[in-house]
Amino acid sequence: MIIITGASRGVGNFLLNSYLQQSEPQVIGTYCNSIPTVNTEVFEKIDVTKMDEINDFIQRKAAVLQDITLINCAGISYNAFTHKSDPDKWKSVVETNLFGTYNFIRTLLPLMREQKFGRIINFSSVVAIKPTPGVSAYAASKSALWGLSKSIAIENAIFNISINNINLGYSELGMIETVPEDFKKQIVAQIPAGILCEPKDILSTVNYLRSTRYITGSSIDLTGGLI
Repeated sequence: MIIITGASRGVGNFLLNSYLQQSEPQVIGTYCNSIPTVNTEVFEKIDVTKMDEINDFIQRKAAVLQDITLINCAGISYNAFTHKSDPDKWKSVVETNLFGTYNFIRTLLPLMREQKFGRIINFSSVVAIKPTPGVSAYAASKSALWGLSKSIAIENAIFNISINNINLGYSELGMIETVPEDFKKQIVAQIPAGILCEPKDILSTVNYLRSTRYITGSSIDLTGGLI
């Protein structure tokens, strides 16, 4: 069973469709505000900040929740210089990106421990390691995943449960679509690889972490050398 949060767009949607094409035994994607228009039968509407909605989902799907891979893609961003930022919007980013990730992990961990199997993959970001103005909320929420994962890793490694982060750089998916072409060229010029991250590299990295038990509590920089 593969569960992908934030699967109605961007990286999450790409991964969902990739696994559906590969005929994985069962794939479920979650969405909140961005309503999916295709493959709607594999989606569940869940606000990751609300534990009761996640618990309800787990109870309804209990019969098929076996050999779980949880891929946490749900996230939001808010751009503002910190001294001008709206505290409520800033807090909302952390609640979704950090607490939302924690909520899904917390709810599924008892099942994973009982079954002695689990793969948890979180999407962090290059902005957690590369100083970037205007993204303090996003950077804080994504870098916090590192400490979260290290602690969860040592608590659960004996149960064949791994948890890792992918520090994703600038990719061809998601928010890059909203970036003006001139600025996009400036971004690419900073990347040693000279290109945006291709979707296939995201998929291969996820699959590597799914298949490798002995990597846990780690963060992989998928940035094309950008640091």
